[in-house]
Amino acid sequence: MAPPLYTTQTGRLWHAGQILVVTVGVPGRGKTHLAHAIQRYLRWMGVKCNVYNLANVRRSMLGPLAELPEDYFSYTKDNAEVVKLRDHAREMHENAIVKFFEQGGQVAVYDANNSNKERRNMICDRFSALGVQIMFIECVCDDEEMIERNIRSMHSFNPDYQGWSLRDIKASFRKRIEEHEKVYEPITNNALPHVQLLNFGQRIVVNNVQGYLQNRIVFFLMNIHNQERTIYFARTGESLVEHIYKADAELSSLGFQYANRLCDFIRNLRSKDRRSGIDDSTTPSQQHTLSFITSTGSTEVKNTFDAGGDEIRELQVWCSTRKRSQNTADVFRQHHIRVLEMAQLCELKPGVVDGMSEEEILARFPHYREEQANDPYSFRFPRAESYHDLAIRLEPVILELERARQDVLIIGQPSVLRCLIAYLQGNKPQEIPLIQVREGDLVEIRPQAFGLATRLFSFWDPEKERKERDIHFAVRAAMVVSQKEEPDK
Repeated sequence: MAPPLYTTQTGRLWHAGQILVVTVGVPGRGKTHLAHAIQRYLRWMGVKCNVYNLANVRRSMLGPLAELPEDYFSYTKDNAEVVKLRDHAREMHENAIVKFFEQGGQVAVYDANNSNKERRNMICDRFSALGVQIMFIECVCDDEEMIERNIRSMHSFNPDYQGWSLRDIKASFRKRIEEHEKVYEPITNNALPHVQLLNFGQRIVVNNVQGYLQNRIVFFLMNIHNQERTIYFARTGESLVEHIYKADAELSSLGFQYANRLCDFIRNLRSKDRRSGIDDSTTPSQQHTLSFITSTGSTEVKNTFDAGGDEIRELQVWCSTRKRSQNTADVFRQHHIRVLEMAQLCELKPGVVDGMSEEEILARFPHYREEQANDPYSFRFPRAESYHDLAIRLEPVILELERARQDVLIIGQPSVLRCLIAYLQGNKPQEIPLIQVREGDLVEIRPQAFGLATRLFSFWDPEKERKERDIHFAVRAAMVVSQKEEPDK
């Protein structure tokens, strides 16, 4: 999260007021994926933003899909009881949004179908009376492959279909789509501020959208997609000179071993013969977990993982312009994998404490620990960078990451990886310095419509490898000494 350095008297940013973003479209068009992407980006900017999903309200009121009346999604039948249930769910849903605005929220995303003019007019009337600015985003999709992919993703992530077979999910959801298409009315009122999104970014039509935050949302929409991809995170290898930023040292011998191990592990993990079953060398780590906020609220990395089909996408490696990062990525070049170097991926600049020991830092800045503990996100030493500074520097990388349609491995120092993982996970600013990405761990993240699928692998034991290296060096030193003593005797 990279909030601006000021707030208004109301706590809202950029004097933008309160905004309601309303999604429009039949099911299976990526509206929920879009809603959570907007929330992630606006929260990164420091905006108080929440997604309100109508289906979640319906599930909390009426239970799972199997317990609903058979004609709940049939909008052409006049069943007074079903209509009453739908209206009650919408009322509860909109009341939650109103409460969010009353408590100081700035942007709410109304995640529902809102398929006809009457519903949209009712939303405009209610929230315009509260002084809330309204912006519609209509998701249109004529790409059957994209629709099929969206339906398939529900097998693992949509709470409505937990425990269902993929065949039953497709049949049920296709029926829901047909019922909504019967009553769907596209947005034709040019007075309404709205964006029409065709095939999730293939074409964007913007109409009567005004305001800074609204245009930032439009800019963000021009950079995103909902195609399946995997993002990997790994630390750089050990350098010859650690903890001195100015040295910009190359990898040590152990660092090059680490780079080769990382490359081999990634290539094996991505190979098709590992899709059906993961062997012992690629077992998810059970020793520790990341401080992630998952879509289910659990912080554990589960063994079950949807591989996302048999498609093998191109892999790109992103690294910084520092030598240790370049050296770690060079191994991938030998396997004809494209490597992109970005200056924005360089680690936090340490400033005046570069190369200083803990005792030297305490001698010069005796109260730095208390100051850092009070505000770890914004704390910085003189001429150094804070996590806030780093987050602002990484915004171009975030947009490039949203645009990327291939799989990406990001190799960097822990500070950079923490910020990027925090963006994807939606962590709060104070949580960013606490995210742990250990040396020898590979973090795998797959963005999904209903959250993120994550895995954590341990492919390298730094303590074991350093111990073996030290033993090896000690044996060689002993041999050299013995060889020198032999002629003297």
